Amino acid sequence: MAREPWLMKYDSTCHLAQEVAENIHERNRQKRTGGNASKLNMTIRTSLQRLEEQISQLKDSLLRSLSTRQITQFEADRRQNLVDDLLTRERQLQASFKKDGTEPDLMRSSLMTGDQRTGPANPWLAEESEETKGLDFCEIKQQQQRIIQEQDAGLDALATVLARQKQMGQDIGNELEEQNEIIDDLTYLVDKTDSRIQNETRRVKLVDKKSASCGMLVVIVLLLIAIVVVAVWPTS
Repeated sequence: MAREPWLMKYDSTCHLAQEVAENIHERNRQKRTGGNASKLNMTIRTSLQRLEEQISQLKDSLLRSLSTRQITQFEADRRQNLVDDLLTRERQLQASFKKDGTEPDLMRSSLMTGDQRTGPANPWLAEESEETKGLDFCEIKQQQQRIIQEQDAGLDALATVLARQKQMGQDIGNELEEQNEIIDDLTYLVDKTDSRIQNETRRVKLVDKKSASCGMLVVIVLLLIAIVVVAVWPTS
């Protein structure tokens, strides 16, 4: 699958910066050995102008891609860091080009460590680490791509975990809502049952009161009958 034009442009700009660094290093070597470096100076000056133009084009293209939402904010930030690194390298190359290059030649080991007393003659070699020693530009780019892919895979895994936790939180929230509805229904049923019990209690008391009243009436009636019977009963 073909790469994006912006990334291809970035790769070509990195290649150009590497060529400028090598030409400056060679220019300085010729000056120290008494060679004629005028041709190289013209080549370097032209290359630096091209480098500045290409970096500006990368910045403009990045702004257009972000404004039209062709890339995500995360990818835009990553590319902006790449452009910032290129700008730093370009300034280092400009500063190195303006030097006369007459300092004594430095050993490769001192170039790698970036000795602050003499300063690195090649700014692109000043930050070389053990992981990149012996690798050409394409191999370094492949290594960077692998690191980026591993970081992306780690972010994807983290996003999956966060999504799963979010889903679990939503499920817990839904379960709590269902439990609250059940509790509300139970509360309603308990209140309704309590009201029925109170009504039935009042009815029982009323029936009991009425039963007591009926018993008294029966007793009174029986007493009246007894009195009448005694009253009319003949005596000898």
